[in-house]
Amino acid sequence: MNSKKNNLEDFKINIRIKLSALWVSVMFCYVYGDFFTLFVPGRIKGLADGTSGLGTTTPLTLLVFAIFMTLPSLMIFLSLVLKPKINRWINISLGILCTAIMILIIISSMSEWMMFYIYFAFIEIILTSSIVWHAWTWPNQKD
Repeated sequence: MNSKKNNLEDFKINIRIKLSALWVSVMFCYVYGDFFTLFVPGRIKGLADGTSGLGTTTPLTLLVFAIFMTLPSLMIFLSLVLKPKINRWINISLGILCTAIMILIIISSMSEWMMFYIYFAFIEIILTSSIVWHAWTWPNQKD
């Protein structure tokens, strides 16, 4: 019996690709979580009336939301192209920031209608913590 017949091909995935893929996963969770909030009773009316989860919506709060949502989007690309040292530290820093924000979102979203959002936040914490761990343990270059 040929033992190679049962062995599936595998290869080592570069750390940059792992980090980029993790940021893609984070973005999908962000988008789906925010989309599902539109189905929460009163949510669309509140948005139309100018209120968000953080209170009154202003041009400044929308800009802050936009900046925050841009960071993971940019990290998908930047994880692939930045020099290793800066790449490592930006992934660690933004991974910690996003993890902390998601913890705060869990704390502030405790309600029956937001269970799905807490679920997404929990998954996002796992993903962003994985980003921190992978960046922290970035392999050294082989001589």
